[in-house]
Amino acid sequence: MGWFDGWFGSDNSGSDPLRKLDPKLREFLEKESPVKYHTPAPQQQPPQQPQHQQQPPPLSSSQQQSQQQQQQLPSSSSSVPAESLYQDGRYAHLWKTYRPLAAIEAETKSDNEKLTDVLDAFKERKGLIGRAALENCADEQFAWAECMRSGSWTARMTMCSDAVHKFERCYNAQSRLLKALGYLSVQGRGGDVDEEIQMRADELYHRMLDQEREIEKAKEEGREPPVFKSVLAGALPAPPAVAAAAAKGGAGAGAGPEVAEPSEALVATWKERLEKLPPEEREAEEQALRAEHRAKAEMASKIQGLWQEQAKEREARKKEGKETFMDRFSALAGSWSGPKSS
Repeated sequence: MGWFDGWFGSDNSGSDPLRKLDPKLREFLEKESPVKYHTPAPQQQPPQQPQHQQQPPPLSSSQQQSQQQQQQLPSSSSSVPAESLYQDGRYAHLWKTYRPLAAIEAETKSDNEKLTDVLDAFKERKGLIGRAALENCADEQFAWAECMRSGSWTARMTMCSDAVHKFERCYNAQSRLLKALGYLSVQGRGGDVDEEIQMRADELYHRMLDQEREIEKAKEEGREPPVFKSVLAGALPAPPAVAAAAAKGGAGAGAGPEVAEPSEALVATWKERLEKLPPEEREAEEQALRAEHRAKAEMASKIQGLWQEQAKEREARKKEGKETFMDRFSALAGSWSGPKSS
């Protein structure tokens, strides 16, 4: 019995444990087993038999397909979008036809919806600037509320006018500084940049207050008041012309500076408005007016671009013979407004 030989050590360690199996079963196990067992070649075995056994078994169709997918993983990983949870290239074939939802919605929007989006973005920017100014003036707003709640009798009789004046000045100054520094002036920019601008505006405002206190202290002591540079010196972003030149002819970069240049009549109205303000607030107000004008010019250029796209689409439908009633009405309205504008 073979198993008695294993107990008493008569079994040779170099012998083949599969020697008593059927040859066909032995060949099947050698092909299908995940762990390949190489039998020791006897001396009388011809040299061609080990070469035949060392050949790898043929792969099935499913194994070949999986092997091809694994070889294609490095090349397809670069085409996987950021929305995929598997950036190593898995399921890359499922992301070939992927398109973001914002791009699909932008194509399906009507002309009126596109115009509404431009106007809403401009209104939202103004609202967010006001909200950021309120956040920077939280201390002044809290002091106003405390004065109304538990202030002195004389302060309540004047409706806390001093606290209200401080809050209004802080809000107006913060709004000017935020606009002048370019808060929310670039769409798609990271929120950390706008947050840094907000903190910078608050820093410049308190620096301006420190300068005013030093001037008042010098006047009280009978000394000549010190002359300070503007808080906006070196803090303003690059002008639109410089930014467009740095972009080196990027898409839509060259049309901005010409459109955003204010007219002489508008500059004259700005000067009348600036003369009514204190000297220390004039520069910030002027820069804020220029930033607001650039935002309005950018909105107007976007609306004009939408109108041009609509005109091209109407012309294309007219050539194809698919002109609609609204296309005819728009063309008729444009012919009416043309001679008047000229």
